[in-house]
Amino acid sequence: MAELSENNADQQETGSYNAASGKTTRELAFLHELFVATDWGERFAELIDKNLELPKKGKALYVGSGTGSHVIALRERAEDLQFVAIDESEASLELARVKAKAAVKEATEFHKGRIDRLPLKDDEFDLVIGDGSLVNSERIPEMLEEMVRVAAPRATVVLVLPTFSSFGEFFSIYWEALHNLDLLNHEGDVENLITVLPTSAAMEKLAEQVGLEEISSVTKPEEFKYESAENFLGSPLVADFLMPIWLETLSPDSREQVTKEIGRLINEEGEALEFALTVKATLVMGKKALSQ
Repeated sequence: MAELSENNADQQETGSYNAASGKTTRELAFLHELFVATDWGERFAELIDKNLELPKKGKALYVGSGTGSHVIALRERAEDLQFVAIDESEASLELARVKAKAAVKEATEFHKGRIDRLPLKDDEFDLVIGDGSLVNSERIPEMLEEMVRVAAPRATVVLVLPTFSSFGEFFSIYWEALHNLDLLNHEGDVENLITVLPTSAAMEKLAEQVGLEEISSVTKPEEFKYESAENFLGSPLVADFLMPIWLETLSPDSREQVTKEIGRLINEEGEALEFALTVKATLVMGKKALSQ
Protein backbone atom coordinates (compact mmCIF):
# COMPACT_ATOMS: atom_id res chain seq x y z
CA MET A 1 0.00 0.00 0.00
CA ALA A 2 1.30 3.45 -0.85
CA GLU A 3 2.09 5.92 1.85
CA LEU A 4 -0.88 8.17 2.59
CA SER A 5 -0.73 11.62 4.12
CA GLU A 6 -3.21 11.69 7.00
CA ASN A 7 -2.41 15.27 7.96
CA ASN A 8 -1.92 17.14 4.73
CA ALA A 9 -1.02 20.68 5.72
CA ASP A 10 -2.79 22.03 2.64
CA GLN A 11 -6.17 20.74 3.86
CA GLN A 12 -8.49 22.02 6.57
CA GLU A 13 -8.77 19.95 9.74
CA THR A 14 -12.00 18.68 11.23
CA GLY A 15 -13.99 21.46 12.88
CA SER A 16 -12.01 24.28 11.29
CA TYR A 17 -13.77 27.25 9.75
CA ASN A 18 -14.46 27.33 6.02
CA ALA A 19 -14.50 30.99 5.00
CA ALA A 20 -16.21 30.39 1.64
CA SER A 21 -19.31 28.83 3.21
CA GLY A 22 -19.26 30.45 6.65
CA LYS A 23 -19.47 27.02 8.31
CA THR A 24 -17.05 24.62 9.93
CA THR A 25 -15.83 21.63 7.97
CA ARG A 26 -17.71 19.39 10.42
CA GLU A 27 -20.95 21.25 9.71
CA LEU A 28 -20.34 20.95 5.97
CA ALA A 29 -19.76 17.20 6.32
CA PHE A 30 -23.10 16.70 8.08
CA LEU A 31 -24.90 18.90 5.53
CA HIS A 32 -23.35 16.88 2.72
CA GLU A 33 -24.40 13.61 4.35
CA LEU A 34 -28.00 14.71 5.03
CA PHE A 35 -28.88 16.91 2.07
CA VAL A 36 -26.35 16.54 -0.76
CA ALA A 37 -25.34 12.89 -0.89
CA THR A 38 -28.99 11.85 -0.70
CA ASP A 39 -30.05 13.60 -3.92
CA TRP A 40 -27.25 15.22 -5.91
CA GLY A 41 -24.76 12.51 -4.99
CA GLU A 42 -27.16 9.65 -5.71
CA ARG A 43 -27.77 10.85 -9.26
CA PHE A 44 -24.08 10.78 -10.11
CA ALA A 45 -23.66 7.48 -8.25
CA GLU A 46 -26.49 5.99 -10.31
CA LEU A 47 -24.70 7.02 -13.49
CA ILE A 48 -21.67 5.02 -12.34
CA ASP A 49 -23.75 2.02 -11.24
CA LYS A 50 -25.54 1.76 -14.58
CA ASN A 51 -22.40 1.98 -16.73
CA LEU A 52 -19.64 0.30 -14.75
CA GLU A 53 -19.01 -3.42 -14.34
CA LEU A 54 -16.91 -4.00 -11.24
CA PRO A 55 -13.84 -6.25 -11.47
CA LYS A 56 -14.28 -9.50 -9.58
CA LYS A 57 -11.09 -8.98 -7.59
CA GLY A 58 -8.19 -6.61 -7.06
CA LYS A 59 -7.83 -3.12 -5.63
CA ALA A 60 -10.09 -0.17 -6.33
CA LEU A 61 -9.67 3.53 -5.56
CA TYR A 62 -12.50 6.03 -5.08
CA VAL A 63 -11.37 9.65 -5.43
CA GLY A 64 -13.63 12.29 -3.86
CA SER A 65 -15.53 9.80 -1.71
CA GLY A 66 -17.29 12.42 0.46
CA THR A 67 -19.07 10.83 3.42
CA GLY A 68 -18.66 7.40 1.85
CA SER A 69 -22.16 6.20 0.97
CA HIS A 70 -21.40 5.20 -2.61
CA VAL A 71 -18.01 3.61 -2.05
CA ILE A 72 -19.46 1.55 0.82
CA ALA A 73 -22.34 0.44 -1.40
CA LEU A 74 -19.89 -0.60 -4.13
CA ARG A 75 -17.80 -2.55 -1.61
CA GLU A 76 -20.90 -4.40 -0.43
CA ARG A 77 -21.69 -5.34 -4.04
CA ALA A 78 -18.18 -6.42 -4.98
CA GLU A 79 -16.96 -10.01 -4.74
CA ASP A 80 -13.29 -9.73 -3.79
CA LEU A 81 -12.52 -6.10 -4.55
CA GLN A 82 -10.70 -4.09 -1.88
CA PHE A 83 -11.50 -0.37 -1.81
CA VAL A 84 -9.39 2.62 -0.79
CA ALA A 85 -11.09 6.03 -0.67
CA ILE A 86 -9.53 9.48 -0.79
CA ASP A 87 -11.22 12.77 0.16
CA GLU A 88 -10.02 16.24 1.07
CA SER A 89 -12.33 16.66 4.08
CA GLU A 90 -11.29 14.91 7.28
CA ALA A 91 -14.72 15.61 8.75
CA SER A 92 -16.39 13.77 5.85
CA LEU A 93 -13.94 10.91 6.24
CA GLU A 94 -14.79 10.55 9.93
CA LEU A 95 -18.45 10.06 9.04
CA ALA A 96 -17.48 7.60 6.31
CA ARG A 97 -15.37 5.52 8.70
CA VAL A 98 -18.23 5.26 11.18
CA LYS A 99 -20.58 4.01 8.45
CA ALA A 100 -17.97 1.61 7.08
CA LYS A 101 -17.62 -0.10 10.45
CA ALA A 102 -21.24 -1.22 10.21
CA ALA A 103 -20.70 -2.76 6.77
CA VAL A 104 -21.01 -6.52 6.38
CA LYS A 105 -17.81 -6.92 4.40
CA GLU A 106 -14.29 -5.84 5.25
CA ALA A 107 -14.22 -2.09 5.84
CA THR A 108 -13.05 0.31 3.17
CA GLU A 109 -9.90 2.31 3.90
CA PHE A 110 -10.56 6.05 4.05
CA HIS A 111 -7.67 8.48 3.79
CA LYS A 112 -7.22 12.21 3.46
CA GLY A 113 -5.45 13.64 0.44
CA ARG A 114 -5.76 16.07 -2.44
CA ILE A 115 -7.82 14.77 -5.32
CA ASP A 116 -5.47 16.40 -7.84
CA ARG A 117 -2.29 15.32 -6.06
CA LEU A 118 -2.96 11.79 -4.90
CA PRO A 119 -0.58 10.49 -2.20
CA LEU A 120 -0.31 7.12 -3.97
CA LYS A 121 2.17 5.18 -6.11
CA ASP A 122 1.93 4.76 -9.87
CA ASP A 123 0.11 1.79 -11.45
CA GLU A 124 -1.44 0.57 -8.20
CA PHE A 125 -5.20 0.07 -8.73
CA ASP A 126 -7.30 -2.23 -10.91
CA LEU A 127 -10.19 0.26 -10.91
CA VAL A 128 -10.23 4.01 -10.27
CA ILE A 129 -13.48 5.95 -9.78
CA GLY A 130 -13.63 9.72 -9.36
CA ASP A 131 -16.50 11.95 -8.27
CA GLY A 132 -15.91 15.42 -9.69
CA SER A 133 -19.51 16.56 -9.26
CA LEU A 134 -18.64 19.27 -6.73
CA VAL A 135 -15.08 19.93 -7.84
CA ASN A 136 -14.14 23.26 -9.38
CA SER A 137 -13.93 22.54 -13.13
CA GLU A 138 -10.44 24.06 -13.30
CA ARG A 139 -9.15 21.18 -11.16
CA ILE A 140 -10.66 18.39 -13.27
CA PRO A 141 -7.73 17.92 -15.72
CA GLU A 142 -5.24 17.38 -12.89
CA MET A 143 -7.72 15.15 -11.05
CA LEU A 144 -8.17 12.87 -14.07
CA GLU A 145 -4.46 12.82 -14.80
CA GLU A 146 -3.75 11.68 -11.25
CA MET A 147 -6.45 9.02 -11.45
CA VAL A 148 -4.83 7.61 -14.57
CA ARG A 149 -1.35 7.75 -13.01
CA VAL A 150 -2.31 5.52 -10.08
CA ALA A 151 -4.31 3.07 -12.24
CA ALA A 152 -2.65 -0.16 -13.32
CA PRO A 153 -2.18 -0.77 -17.05
CA ARG A 154 -5.53 -1.84 -18.60
CA ALA A 155 -7.39 -0.78 -15.45
CA THR A 156 -10.73 0.97 -15.90
CA VAL A 157 -10.84 4.67 -14.96
CA VAL A 158 -14.22 6.38 -14.46
CA LEU A 159 -14.98 10.03 -13.71
CA VAL A 160 -18.36 11.73 -13.22
CA LEU A 161 -18.89 15.50 -13.38
CA PRO A 162 -21.25 18.25 -14.64
CA THR A 163 -20.48 19.25 -18.22
CA PHE A 164 -21.16 22.14 -20.57
CA SER A 165 -24.62 23.79 -20.46
CA SER A 166 -25.12 22.79 -16.83
CA PHE A 167 -26.53 25.52 -14.54
CA GLY A 168 -27.58 27.68 -17.50
CA GLU A 169 -30.67 29.03 -15.74
CA PHE A 170 -28.60 30.21 -12.80
CA PHE A 171 -25.79 31.73 -14.86
CA SER A 172 -28.31 33.82 -16.83
CA ILE A 173 -29.78 35.24 -13.62
CA TYR A 174 -26.32 35.69 -12.08
CA TRP A 175 -25.22 37.79 -15.06
CA GLU A 176 -28.39 39.90 -14.84
CA ALA A 177 -27.85 40.48 -11.13
CA LEU A 178 -24.30 41.71 -11.73
CA HIS A 179 -25.54 44.01 -14.48
CA ASN A 180 -28.31 45.44 -12.28
CA LEU A 181 -25.83 46.14 -9.47
CA ASP A 182 -23.31 47.79 -11.84
CA LEU A 183 -20.73 45.10 -11.08
CA LEU A 184 -19.82 45.07 -14.74
CA ASN A 185 -16.19 44.11 -14.12
CA HIS A 186 -17.44 40.72 -12.89
CA GLU A 187 -19.64 39.86 -15.88
CA GLY A 188 -16.63 38.10 -17.40
CA ASP A 189 -16.58 35.82 -14.35
CA VAL A 190 -19.94 34.40 -15.41
CA GLU A 191 -18.64 33.77 -18.91
CA ASN A 192 -15.70 31.92 -17.40
CA LEU A 193 -18.02 29.78 -15.28
CA ILE A 194 -19.92 28.83 -18.42
CA THR A 195 -16.93 28.12 -20.64
CA VAL A 196 -14.83 26.31 -18.02
CA LEU A 197 -17.40 23.51 -17.93
CA PRO A 198 -16.05 20.98 -20.44
CA THR A 199 -18.16 19.33 -23.12
CA SER A 200 -18.37 15.53 -23.13
CA ALA A 201 -16.26 15.58 -26.31
CA ALA A 202 -13.62 17.68 -24.55
CA MET A 203 -13.59 15.20 -21.66
CA GLU A 204 -13.07 12.31 -24.07
CA LYS A 205 -10.18 14.19 -25.66
CA LEU A 206 -8.69 14.91 -22.24
CA ALA A 207 -9.03 11.25 -21.30
CA GLU A 208 -7.05 10.31 -24.40
CA GLN A 209 -4.38 12.92 -23.66
CA VAL A 210 -3.79 11.56 -20.14
CA GLY A 211 -3.40 7.97 -21.31
CA LEU A 212 -6.78 6.26 -21.61
CA GLU A 213 -7.99 4.03 -24.44
CA GLU A 214 -11.39 2.57 -25.39
CA ILE A 215 -12.94 5.82 -24.19
CA SER A 216 -16.67 6.37 -23.94
CA SER A 217 -18.96 8.88 -22.29
CA VAL A 218 -22.59 9.04 -21.18
CA THR A 219 -24.55 12.20 -20.37
CA LYS A 220 -27.85 12.31 -18.52
CA PRO A 221 -29.75 15.59 -17.96
CA GLU A 222 -30.80 16.02 -14.34
CA GLU A 223 -33.17 18.63 -12.95
CA PHE A 224 -33.29 20.01 -9.42
CA LYS A 225 -36.50 21.92 -8.69
CA TYR A 226 -37.09 24.61 -6.06
CA GLU A 227 -40.43 26.16 -5.12
CA SER A 228 -38.99 29.64 -4.57
CA ALA A 229 -35.81 31.68 -4.46
CA GLU A 230 -35.70 31.12 -0.71
CA ASN A 231 -35.76 27.34 -1.19
CA PHE A 232 -33.08 27.56 -3.87
CA LEU A 233 -30.71 29.89 -2.06
CA GLY A 234 -31.30 28.18 1.28
CA SER A 235 -30.64 24.64 0.09
CA PRO A 236 -27.32 23.26 1.40
CA LEU A 237 -26.35 22.06 -2.09
CA VAL A 238 -26.55 25.60 -3.45
CA ALA A 239 -25.66 27.71 -0.42
CA ASP A 240 -22.76 25.66 0.92
CA PHE A 241 -21.32 23.77 -2.03
CA LEU A 242 -22.16 25.46 -5.36
CA MET A 243 -22.38 29.15 -4.44
CA PRO A 244 -18.87 29.27 -2.92
CA ILE A 245 -17.56 28.18 -6.34
CA TRP A 246 -19.84 30.45 -8.37
CA LEU A 247 -19.29 33.60 -6.28
CA GLU A 248 -15.68 33.11 -5.23
CA THR A 249 -14.40 36.10 -7.24
CA LEU A 250 -16.71 38.56 -5.44
CA SER A 251 -15.93 40.44 -2.25
CA PRO A 252 -17.99 39.45 0.83
CA ASP A 253 -20.12 42.61 0.53
CA SER A 254 -20.72 42.06 -3.17
CA ARG A 255 -21.65 38.41 -2.55
CA GLU A 256 -24.38 39.48 -0.15
CA GLN A 257 -25.74 42.07 -2.59
CA VAL A 258 -25.62 39.71 -5.54
CA THR A 259 -27.28 36.88 -3.62
CA LYS A 260 -30.18 39.15 -2.65
CA GLU A 261 -30.56 40.35 -6.23
CA ILE A 262 -30.47 36.79 -7.54
CA GLY A 263 -33.27 35.92 -5.13
CA ARG A 264 -35.33 38.90 -6.24
CA LEU A 265 -34.89 38.01 -9.91
CA ILE A 266 -35.83 34.37 -9.38
CA ASN A 267 -39.03 35.30 -7.59
CA GLU A 268 -39.83 38.04 -10.09
CA GLU A 269 -39.27 35.91 -13.17
CA GLY A 270 -40.67 32.73 -11.69
CA GLU A 271 -44.15 34.12 -11.04
CA ALA A 272 -44.97 31.32 -8.60
CA LEU A 273 -43.46 28.66 -10.90
CA GLU A 274 -40.71 26.36 -9.70
CA PHE A 275 -37.14 27.36 -10.38
CA ALA A 276 -35.23 24.50 -11.98
CA LEU A 277 -31.49 23.97 -11.98
CA THR A 278 -30.50 21.76 -14.92
CA VAL A 279 -27.33 19.71 -14.81
CA LYS A 280 -25.71 17.64 -17.55
CA ALA A 281 -24.38 14.77 -15.47
CA THR A 282 -21.63 13.08 -17.47
CA LEU A 283 -19.57 9.93 -17.05
CA VAL A 284 -16.34 9.47 -18.99
CA MET A 285 -14.66 6.08 -18.90
CA GLY A 286 -11.70 4.30 -20.45
CA LYS A 287 -8.87 1.85 -19.88
CA LYS A 288 -5.31 2.86 -19.09
CA ALA A 289 -2.94 2.18 -21.96
CA LEU A 290 -0.29 -0.50 -21.48
CA SER A 291 2.52 2.00 -22.09
CA GLN A 292 2.53 5.57 -20.74
